[in-house]
Amino acid sequence: MKKNEQESKNTELLKENLEEKIENQVETVAEEENLQESLQDEYNSLNDSYLRLMAEFDNYRKRTLKEKADLIKNGGENVIISILPIVDNFERALANMETSTDVNALKEGVELIYQQIIAMLKQQGVREIITENTDFDTEYHEAISTIPVADESLNGKIIDCTQKGYMLNNKTIRHAKVVVGE
Repeated sequence: MKKNEQESKNTELLKENLEEKIENQVETVAEEENLQESLQDEYNSLNDSYLRLMAEFDNYRKRTLKEKADLIKNGGENVIISILPIVDNFERALANMETSTDVNALKEGVELIYQQIIAMLKQQGVREIITENTDFDTEYHEAISTIPVADESLNGKIIDCTQKGYMLNNKTIRHAKVVVGE
């Protein structure tokens, strides 16, 4: 009987041990499933965020391309608007040339229109490149000719300007055509 009792106790202990191991494994599997679910949720959330971010970036890219195209298309609008009053003045001057006999008044009108053009150019950021009494500089000047000079101090200096040069916002848009002393 003792042997049976001992075997019965051992069987019971083994059974309890086995049940405990099974419970531990069930708990471990449940924890792993919970972990897998939370990882899947996190993955889905990050994937959704990524897709939204990509869509937002794509929309931003399209919008900036459209804005850039509009700027290129309508970039000269301000210049054209500022030129229109000058065109109106030229039309008035042309109309008056046919009927007017006062040459001085016509000359004064053309000078006023010229001043209006120069003011509009300055307003747009255009300025004339100064050539008088300056050294020749290839950044701003284009030498069309050289002439010998008697005075050594004029060597490499601009002697004459045949066509004015202009800059737009500190960028040379037309080099001044000059004659340089040699």
